[in-house]
Parts: sequence; C-alpha cells; structure tokens
Amino acid sequence: MKKVYGSAAEALDGVLSDGMLIAAGGFGLCGIPELLIDAVVDSGVKDLTVASNNAGVDDFGLGKLLATKQIKKMMSSYVGENAEFMRQYLSGELELEFNPQGTLAERMRAGGAGIPGFYTKTGVGTVIAEGKDVKNWDGQDYILEEGIFADLAIVKAWKADETGNLIFRKTARNFNHPAATCGKLCVVEVEEIVPTGSLDPDMIHLPGIYVHRIVQGEHEKRIEQRTTRKKEA
Repeated sequence: MKKVYGSAAEALDGVLSDGMLIAAGGFGLCGIPELLIDAVVDSGVKDLTVASNNAGVDDFGLGKLLATKQIKKMMSSYVGENAEFMRQYLSGELELEFNPQGTLAERMRAGGAGIPGFYTKTGVGTVIAEGKDVKNWDGQDYILEEGIFADLAIVKAWKADETGNLIFRKTARNFNHPAATCGKLCVVEVEEIVPTGSLDPDMIHLPGIYVHRIVQGEHEKRIEQRTTRKKEA
C-alpha cells in the first residue's frame, strides 16, 4: 500500500470533513505538524474539534486554524501564549474541554490501545470532575476519563521509512506518539524518508502499522519564547 505522498494537501485529500475530531501532536511549537495544519487551513474544512496540548501561537501552528475560525472546540491542557485562543474562549466563540496534561496524554494513549475509559485521581474535587463518574477505592475518589478516538491524527516525526516506521527527534516526540495511535487515520509529516529496512529496529519509536500516509517537507525551526542576556560591556 502506498504511504508516501507528494505534498501535505495530497496526503489529506479525501480525508477531511466538517465536524471531525482531529488529534494533533506537538507541545508548544515543538514537533507540531505545521505543513499538515496549513493544508487543513487551505482546505476550508470547518466546525473542527481538535485534541492537542495547546493551540500554537497567534500566527503559527493551530493558531492559524483559530484565526480562520475553523475550530469549534479545543480539547487542551494549556491555553496560554495565544491571545486569539483566549479571546474566542472568553467571548463564547470557542468551546474548551480543559484537560490536565497527563490526563490528555493518557486519554490519547487509551484511545490508541482501544481502552474506552480509565479512572484517575487527577482533577478530583475540581471543576475537571464536574459531571464525571466518581468511584472510591480504599477511601480515595477517582474520576472517569474517556479515551480519545479521533477521526484523524496529524503528527510530526523526524524520520520515516517508506512503510511508516517513525523516529521522533528528542523532545519533539512529546504528544506525537499518543496522538498518532488514537487516530482512525494517521497522517505524518517528516523531515526525511529513508528506504525500507534502513532503520535500526531498536531505534523505531512508532511502528508503521499506525501510520497510513507520509509526506516529507521543509520545516521552520521557530522558537516560541526567546530569552537573552544583555552583552556585558
């Protein structure tokens, strides 16, 4: 089965639809599927629900989809660094399902493992627990969180072979691994595609069985926050 496509637009052709749930990898601006996000913007698809740690910044990453108001709901753990995100949420234009960071990662991992739900202490006694089932074990309360089963996963990896085996680069692995596994269809953008069999099996982070489409492209190495020290006289 062909997995390598010529562009992000080709890789998403016939995949996108209004109202779908997309799981997106990345953390801040580290390891985000920027080419695929741009292709989603260009497609004009709307009313999206996006599960992602955060929503990029105002002019980059998922922030572009917020600017065009193609996202109806965010499932996130961090809403800072994006003024438009905050503006839309506070004005009631954007729905937000807030998740503790570890819970969001586990919800994606659970979906990828076929687990419909799990109990956790995280969020007990807070607004996170409102409306959720509570169980008590050994005198302590736990709340039920549901696994995320996304219609589409868009992720970024460093290197892939032609069958979709992936290697992530250092901290850019972040949410990309669990996001990739929880999508019914997983589309990956990479910096390099190598021949099948050339990757050391012990170095593969995600096996190709989870990956359906791959696109190679140039990526911007943008720094989200830059702090410098004044040069000494």
